[in-house]
Amino acid sequence: MKIAVASDDGKHIAQHFGRTRGFLIFDCIDDKIASTEYKLNTFTHHHQGNGDEHHHEHGHQHSHDGILSALKDCKVVISRGMGRRLLDDFEEHGKEIYITDESEAEKAIQLFFKGDLTHLPGKSCQH
Repeated sequence: MKIAVASDDGKHIAQHFGRTRGFLIFDCIDDKIASTEYKLNTFTHHHQGNGDEHHHEHGHQHSHDGILSALKDCKVVISRGMGRRLLDDFEEHGKEIYITDESEAEKAIQLFFKGDLTHLPGKSCQH
Protein backbone atom coordinates (compact mmCIF):
# COMPACT_ATOMS: atom_id res chain seq x y z
CA MET A 1 0.00 0.00 0.00
CA LYS A 2 1.19 3.52 -0.79
CA ILE A 3 0.60 6.51 1.47
CA ALA A 4 1.04 10.13 0.32
CA VAL A 5 2.01 12.78 2.87
CA ALA A 6 2.11 16.47 1.99
CA SER A 7 5.54 17.77 3.05
CA ASP A 8 7.54 20.93 2.45
CA ASP A 9 10.81 19.54 3.78
CA GLY A 10 10.64 15.75 3.39
CA LYS A 11 10.21 15.25 7.14
CA HIS A 12 7.23 17.23 8.45
CA ILE A 13 3.60 17.26 7.33
CA ALA A 14 2.66 20.43 5.46
CA GLN A 15 0.01 22.76 6.83
CA HIS A 16 -1.96 22.79 3.56
CA PHE A 17 -1.99 20.02 0.98
CA GLY A 18 -2.44 22.19 -2.10
CA ARG A 19 0.38 24.58 -1.20
CA THR A 20 2.96 21.96 -0.26
CA ARG A 21 6.34 21.86 -2.01
CA GLY A 22 6.14 18.10 -2.40
CA PHE A 23 4.83 14.74 -1.31
CA LEU A 24 6.43 11.93 0.60
CA ILE A 25 5.27 8.66 -0.90
CA PHE A 26 5.62 5.78 1.55
CA ASP A 27 5.46 2.28 0.09
CA CYS A 28 4.30 0.09 2.97
CA ILE A 29 4.18 -3.68 3.36
CA ASP A 30 2.74 -5.44 6.42
CA ASP A 31 2.55 -2.20 8.44
CA LYS A 32 6.20 -1.37 7.76
CA ILE A 33 7.74 1.29 5.56
CA ALA A 34 9.49 -0.51 2.69
CA SER A 35 10.63 2.62 0.84
CA THR A 36 10.10 6.38 0.69
CA GLU A 37 10.16 8.71 -2.31
CA TYR A 38 9.80 12.51 -2.44
CA LYS A 39 7.89 14.01 -5.39
CA LEU A 40 7.97 17.74 -6.05
CA ASN A 41 4.54 19.33 -6.26
CA THR A 42 4.02 20.18 -9.89
CA PHE A 43 0.40 19.02 -9.74
CA THR A 44 -1.77 21.29 -7.57
CA HIS A 45 -1.22 24.57 -9.47
CA HIS A 46 -1.26 26.58 -6.25
CA HIS A 47 1.40 28.92 -5.02
CA GLN A 48 2.04 31.19 -2.08
CA GLY A 49 2.21 34.93 -2.53
CA ASN A 50 3.64 37.33 0.02
CA GLY A 51 2.28 36.68 3.49
CA ASP A 52 -0.38 34.04 3.94
CA GLU A 53 -2.38 34.80 0.82
CA HIS A 54 -3.61 31.80 -1.13
CA HIS A 55 -3.44 32.18 -4.90
CA HIS A 56 -4.52 29.85 -7.66
CA GLU A 57 -2.85 30.08 -11.02
CA HIS A 58 -6.17 29.54 -12.79
CA GLY A 59 -8.72 30.79 -10.26
CA HIS A 60 -10.94 28.63 -8.10
CA GLN A 61 -12.47 26.75 -11.02
CA HIS A 62 -9.34 24.65 -11.54
CA SER A 63 -9.36 20.87 -11.86
CA HIS A 64 -7.80 18.43 -9.42
CA ASP A 65 -7.12 15.91 -12.20
CA GLY A 66 -3.34 16.44 -12.03
CA ILE A 67 -2.99 15.63 -8.34
CA LEU A 68 -5.53 12.80 -8.54
CA SER A 69 -3.51 11.26 -11.36
CA ALA A 70 -0.14 11.84 -9.64
CA LEU A 71 -1.32 10.10 -6.46
CA LYS A 72 -3.52 7.46 -8.11
CA ASP A 73 -1.45 4.60 -6.62
CA CYS A 74 -1.78 5.96 -3.07
CA LYS A 75 -4.56 4.52 -0.95
CA VAL A 76 -4.08 6.99 1.93
CA VAL A 77 -3.45 10.76 1.86
CA ILE A 78 -2.25 12.69 4.94
CA SER A 79 -1.99 16.45 5.46
CA ARG A 80 -2.49 19.06 8.18
CA GLY A 81 -5.01 20.95 6.05
CA MET A 82 -6.78 20.63 2.72
CA GLY A 83 -9.45 22.41 0.69
CA ARG A 84 -12.93 20.90 0.96
CA ARG A 85 -13.26 20.34 -2.80
CA LEU A 86 -10.00 18.41 -2.96
CA LEU A 87 -10.92 16.37 0.11
CA ASP A 88 -14.25 15.48 -1.54
CA ASP A 89 -12.51 14.61 -4.84
CA PHE A 90 -10.05 12.30 -3.08
CA GLU A 91 -12.87 10.56 -1.20
CA GLU A 92 -14.84 10.15 -4.46
CA HIS A 93 -11.77 8.40 -5.88
CA GLY A 94 -11.63 5.95 -2.96
CA LYS A 95 -8.79 7.54 -0.98
CA GLU A 96 -8.63 7.45 2.81
CA ILE A 97 -7.98 11.03 3.91
CA TYR A 98 -6.43 12.10 7.20
CA ILE A 99 -6.24 15.74 8.18
CA THR A 100 -4.22 15.62 11.35
CA ASP A 101 -2.44 17.73 13.95
CA GLU A 102 0.55 15.37 13.87
CA SER A 103 3.57 17.22 12.47
CA GLU A 104 6.10 14.43 11.78
CA ALA A 105 5.46 12.35 8.66
CA GLU A 106 6.98 9.05 9.84
CA LYS A 107 5.24 9.31 13.22
CA ALA A 108 1.92 9.82 11.40
CA ILE A 109 2.58 6.67 9.36
CA GLN A 110 3.26 4.67 12.54
CA LEU A 111 0.07 6.05 14.13
CA PHE A 112 -1.85 5.07 10.99
CA PHE A 113 -0.51 1.50 11.23
CA LYS A 114 -1.76 1.30 14.84
CA GLY A 115 -5.15 2.82 13.94
CA ASP A 116 -4.39 5.85 16.12
CA LEU A 117 -3.93 8.62 13.53
CA THR A 118 -6.41 11.40 14.26
CA HIS A 119 -8.62 12.73 11.49
CA LEU A 120 -9.88 16.30 11.91
CA PRO A 121 -12.13 16.95 8.89
CA GLY A 122 -13.15 20.31 10.37
CA LYS A 123 -9.68 21.62 9.48
CA SER A 124 -10.51 21.54 5.77
CA CYS A 125 -10.79 24.94 4.07
CA GLN A 126 -14.04 25.99 2.46
CA HIS A 127 -12.50 27.85 -0.51
